Amino acid sequence: MSAISSTSSTYLSSPIGDIDNTTEQKNFQVFFEFWLVEQDKDLQDLISVAKDHQRVADDTDDAVLGSLIERVVQRYENYYRAKSMWAKRDVLRMLSPSWLSSLEDAFLWIGGWRPSMAFHLLYSKSGLQLEDRLGDLIRGMVTGDLADLSPEQMTRVDTLQRRTIWEEKEITEKMAKHQESLADSSMVELSHVVSEFMRSGDEDGGNGAHSDRERVESTLAPKEEGLKVLLQRADDLRLKTLKDIVGVLTPIQAVHFLIAAAELHLRLHEWGKRTEAPSHGDHN
Repeated sequence: MSAISSTSSTYLSSPIGDIDNTTEQKNFQVFFEFWLVEQDKDLQDLISVAKDHQRVADDTDDAVLGSLIERVVQRYENYYRAKSMWAKRDVLRMLSPSWLSSLEDAFLWIGGWRPSMAFHLLYSKSGLQLEDRLGDLIRGMVTGDLADLSPEQMTRVDTLQRRTIWEEKEITEKMAKHQESLADSSMVELSHVVSEFMRSGDEDGGNGAHSDRERVESTLAPKEEGLKVLLQRADDLRLKTLKDIVGVLTPIQAVHFLIAAAELHLRLHEWGKRTEAPSHGDHN
């Protein structure tokens, strides 16, 4: 594990320009696997400072929390920066990632998690902590975690949620419209022309084969460009939502939120991979 961690730290800390020039083996899947290792390390650090905060809470503690939160958020920024770079090279692969399990894939929204889900995560974690610390709250004690969200914070979160849902809906509608363009006149005409060409038996030879390939590429090119734009908008909203929620919370509350986000992401990935792994009794 130490060797993997060392390699991942080097790889993830490389400038984006350097990553762009890596060998074919160092594709986004490799980056993603390294990133998961780093996310798990961040998770352990977040859990550690959350436990320490229960024992000591002062200005120095808030400074430590703030530094860690900044590091974790930068990790997400690095992820989306790298994803954007690779999407420019192969957007179709980024929208149908082979490195994710079928379980994860079933819940994807335009190549990633649905932004509005972050609010459900916040409310779920807040509710669980509220149940766990209900006795303390009844006695008038301040828990400091997500069970202790103030009315002002709840109002700000509600405003953010409404805005995020609106933006999410707009992107969803644009994606639907773009998907419908797959059956526009240019695509229908091209599919007919190529089908006729294939039926004539000249699909593998003749002067028309090369020109048809060029025509297919030129017709599909704007479709892929549109997907790149929509994926970028979706990823921008994902990152913005994460940062906006963290911005509403106190440092220790942000730590608890980031813990919940990392735990859900890592465990879901593990569960999905486990269901797809061949059983020990399967010898075929």
